[in-house]
Amino acid sequence: MTTRPLDAGTEARPALRHSLIEDVFGLLSGTFVASLGLYLLKSAHAVTGGTAGLSLLLSYGTGWSFGLLFFVVNLPFFALAIRAKGLDFSVRTLLSIALVSGFGYLHPLMLPEQQPNPVYATLVGNLLAGVGMLMVFRHRSSLGGLNTLALIIQDRIGWRAGYVQLAFDVVIIAMSLAVVPVENVLLSAAGAVVLNIVLALNHRPGRYLGH
Repeated sequence: MTTRPLDAGTEARPALRHSLIEDVFGLLSGTFVASLGLYLLKSAHAVTGGTAGLSLLLSYGTGWSFGLLFFVVNLPFFALAIRAKGLDFSVRTLLSIALVSGFGYLHPLMLPEQQPNPVYATLVGNLLAGVGMLMVFRHRSSLGGLNTLALIIQDRIGWRAGYVQLAFDVVIIAMSLAVVPVENVLLSAAGAVVLNIVLALNHRPGRYLGH
């Protein structure tokens, strides 16, 4: 038996839910990829947007570990996530934040004393962070903070999360001028564009059927 393609106005089939195993593997994979991208950024003494960027700036200024700062900076946004996105999304987000923080301690042990080319590390780091965020989004989670706020704005107003995040990132990267050399800031700005293009082109409401 053949199935006729959906025409305009034809009711679309309901999206298929991810299984528990798919969600677990998806969140582990997404947070690992994102954390590896952030490790590359830190190795190049670069920054990015969102609470990850704030955490990197604080780690440069204080010498504290990125993993600890990333977890602490995101905690105030947890209440916002519960109110606006529900308990299930919020618990998944808290788990994702904890995983990124934990992986933040793993990468220096497995890849010690990395000194990559700064252009490569900044651009690839942001690319990996964007891909990791995208994977996390598709399993009803986020990496917290402004990431969550961008998703809320997308749901409420319809503005794409990638573009909203980019606006936040411009402000955060501008703040980094107080801590990071100008050339690193300019390179970081280019990297943040890469990250948000990944989100803007791939995370659109209704495009991805799994949820």
